[in-house]
Amino acid sequence: MSKTILITGASKGFGKTWAEAFLAKGYNVAATARNVDTLNDLKEKYGQSVLTLKLDVDNREESLSVVEKVQNHFGSIDILINNAGYALTGAIEEATPNEARAQFETNFFGTLWLTQAVLPIMRNQKSGHIIQVSSILGLAALPTMGLYNASKFAIEGLSETLAAEVKQFGINVTLVEPNGYASNIWHTGISSESNPVYDGLKKAFSESENDFGIVEATAPAIVKLVESENPPLRLFLGRVALPFVKHSYEQKLKVWEEWNDVSVEAHG
Repeated sequence: MSKTILITGASKGFGKTWAEAFLAKGYNVAATARNVDTLNDLKEKYGQSVLTLKLDVDNREESLSVVEKVQNHFGSIDILINNAGYALTGAIEEATPNEARAQFETNFFGTLWLTQAVLPIMRNQKSGHIIQVSSILGLAALPTMGLYNASKFAIEGLSETLAAEVKQFGINVTLVEPNGYASNIWHTGISSESNPVYDGLKKAFSESENDFGIVEATAPAIVKLVESENPPLRLFLGRVALPFVKHSYEQKLKVWEEWNDVSVEAHG
């Protein structure tokens, strides 16, 4: 029996690319989007192998309902890919309360609601794989992306804990850590109202060298991930990702070690 994959944010970018890659490999795919019309081409091409569903991941009740519909339609949910999200750009000081809450509602709480919804199904199956689309910015932060960084850092803590809790039930958890990709997340995101005191920083950041990956090039890696019998807790995507994170952690470790005498003294 073909495995069933539930993927959120499938209207474009990673989500659309991966959904089509799974369908081409013969998987059953439940693809969700806020605007389900963006998935019509998948429905026309792959017929009964794809179930398209409207979902706003901010809505917990809608998330629970979608999971129930997928389970009833395909009989199982073997893999959940929490891909839905967007990027709020701007300095920390610039973010309004509504912007900050909205960033977490989608990126963090949306991930949490879907994860909680599929866990009883996967526990009953004694198998499953939950894939959380995080970012290298969930491991090492960059300026003018503070709320986005924070939402991804939160997903890292949630998912690493989750992996330890559900391993006993035969459920795997993987954090996918892409570097920058030429994706419309950067064109459809939201920017806070600018404070001119940060203009210089933003200009320097925007002019820094960027090596963006090609979204379509990630499809084989994601297929390998879902077909792995022993998937990793973290999978980096792109040639920039691991070097960027390694450099960040090397700098952190250097400072932590320099202050270690103070830390040990504080133990008492």
